[in-house]
Amino acid sequence: MIFLWAFVVGGLICLIGQLLMDLTKLTPAHVMTILVVSGAVLDGLGLYEPLIKFAGAGASVPITSFGNSLVHGAMTEAKTHGFVGIITGIFEVTSAGISAAIIFSFLASLVFRARG
Repeated sequence: MIFLWAFVVGGLICLIGQLLMDLTKLTPAHVMTILVVSGAVLDGLGLYEPLIKFAGAGASVPITSFGNSLVHGAMTEAKTHGFVGIITGIFEVTSAGISAAIIFSFLASLVFRARG
């Protein structure tokens, strides 16, 4: 049953993004920003973690989870280290994913050539 809910929730998040692009004049960058901020706001309200517990990867894989990670890390570290924790918490939680994206992008650029 968890697979069904992951599919439904992840699909709904993607559907919202696709509808925003199709029915408005928003660019993909604007839609991505809206989804990241939505994930951040939902985490700030305490609603995103229950969604992850309910839907698993359906809520933790889409881009909304990045906003969730930023706010979750900042809030966790702020409780421990105060104001400085807000800044360090953002980097602590997301640094592995960002580092991996940079490293794999660099490796891909060594293997493939850009067309144009």
